[in-house]
Amino acid sequence: MKKYAFNEITFIQSILIISGIQVSVGFLAMPRVLAEQAGTDGWISLIIGWIVAVAANLIIVQVMKRCPDGTLLELLTKYIGKWAGIAGGVLLALYFLYIAYTCLIYSVVVTKAWLIPQTPAHIIMLLLLIPTGVIARSGLRVVARYAEVVFLLSLWIPFAYLLPLKDAHWLHLLPLFKEGLKPVLSAVPATFYFFVGFATTFIWYPFLKDKQKASVGIIIANTLTLLVFLFITVVCFVYFSPDRITEYNEPAINVLKTIEFKFIERIEVLFIAFYLFIFSLAWIPFMYLGAFCTSWLFGKQDHRGHLLVLWLLFAGAGFFFMPTSSQSEKMNDFLGKIGYGFEYVFPVFLFLYVWVYDRIKGGKSL
Repeated sequence: MKKYAFNEITFIQSILIISGIQVSVGFLAMPRVLAEQAGTDGWISLIIGWIVAVAANLIIVQVMKRCPDGTLLELLTKYIGKWAGIAGGVLLALYFLYIAYTCLIYSVVVTKAWLIPQTPAHIIMLLLLIPTGVIARSGLRVVARYAEVVFLLSLWIPFAYLLPLKDAHWLHLLPLFKEGLKPVLSAVPATFYFFVGFATTFIWYPFLKDKQKASVGIIIANTLTLLVFLFITVVCFVYFSPDRITEYNEPAINVLKTIEFKFIERIEVLFIAFYLFIFSLAWIPFMYLGAFCTSWLFGKQDHRGHLLVLWLLFAGAGFFFMPTSSQSEKMNDFLGKIGYGFEYVFPVFLFLYVWVYDRIKGGKSL
């Protein structure tokens, strides 16, 4: 019997987990970041970043094929030793929990700024943590089902973004490569942050029912993310002028302020309220994965006790110290840097190590 058979996830669920994590938080500020780096050619940088992200994620899949019934922690233990598994568990737990905390703080900042400015930030954080604990304690299968529900509930969002296009100026996109290729290439590292999240493959791979389709799922998930990013980026680029778009922290929200209905005055408020479901696809899976790693370190199969401790730590951190908007942005910048190391650089070195190890030991080549 497979060790992780109880929490197996389907092919579709694996796609929606990766894409949901990637789309969740970076969606709002991404057009501004790209415009600051490469102007209205920033959408080209997205495509290049997608190619790199897909390549890195496929490398992870190839590595995990060497240990199909185990996570990265078992793989490190098998190929390097017990100490490597422990070190990997510690580092991976810290990384996942930092992502969860960073995304949760960003969600609190956005909610307080746009929805309920008079409510204390720690109360907002507590309200967001309550459903987090309920969903994450039930395991990866329930988290995956939650990703499916959020995806279905979010299908209306692209249609809302079509409405501002009646005032769009498509000439903003022309000419291509206005300042040459250098700005486009310089913006590519910034896109790596928006595709962060595929390192979860290190953990959920043994849970996947049909592992033969893992590579196809990776390509579909990252492509779905790319299409969403391209859509919102182009909408913002053609609506705002190249100079104005950099004036807004979250242009994906500001563009909705132009929409007016007789039955609702501020659609962006409704959008942010609903978008909290999509935000949650960042911190809920990562809280579960962080608890999974800490439970593995202590040899526990039940992650719920560790999840409760982490939940209390997050709630306590929100009560005693709540980062400001500028501090939250710095946390996101730091996340982009460590995410580059964990999700782009580390898989390459691990792949090379495993390949050399198997060649020396006479095993099958990757």
